[in-house]
Amino acid sequence: MTDMAASGEQEDRNGKNILIAYFTRLDNTDATLDEIVQGGDLFSIRTVQRYPVNYDELINVGGEERRENARPELAAHVENMESYDIIFLGYPNWWASIPMPIASFLEEYDFSGKTILPFCSHGGGGLGQSQTAIAKLVPDANMAEGLAINYSGGSGMPDDVAAWLDVNGIERQ
Repeated sequence: MTDMAASGEQEDRNGKNILIAYFTRLDNTDATLDEIVQGGDLFSIRTVQRYPVNYDELINVGGEERRENARPELAAHVENMESYDIIFLGYPNWWASIPMPIASFLEEYDFSGKTILPFCSHGGGGLGQSQTAIAKLVPDANMAEGLAINYSGGSGMPDDVAAWLDVNGIERQ
């Protein structure tokens, strides 16, 4: 799996162009992405300012960003966002919602008529209020059912992802 400068050239089995945009605190991918990435362009949502690797420091920074309703500056941008029909949006659950770089990403583009499929990793909080936060930021998008995956993943994760894709009408290869 490679991270692409999203170009809008990848078409899925449904005849729709798919973007898999994700944010992780350590700028790495996880098993959830490995299960989802089949027939779409990958885009890593990265910020200019790097986040602390130390978890306690990260919690402090994330909490401060949430209190200030910050919009961290993004280091990369999607080319041809208008060419995508479906956006898988991955992120960790921070403070029971989306990390603020996700808000920066969502406010940068016009998601009118696009379908957003949120998926988050969490340590016990599930999706929290993240779907509500996303819907407020992109009210003209079609919000699909989200998927919450515990940080530990678990042996049932491939089946959970498959069921989630089925519920949302996305064919798997």
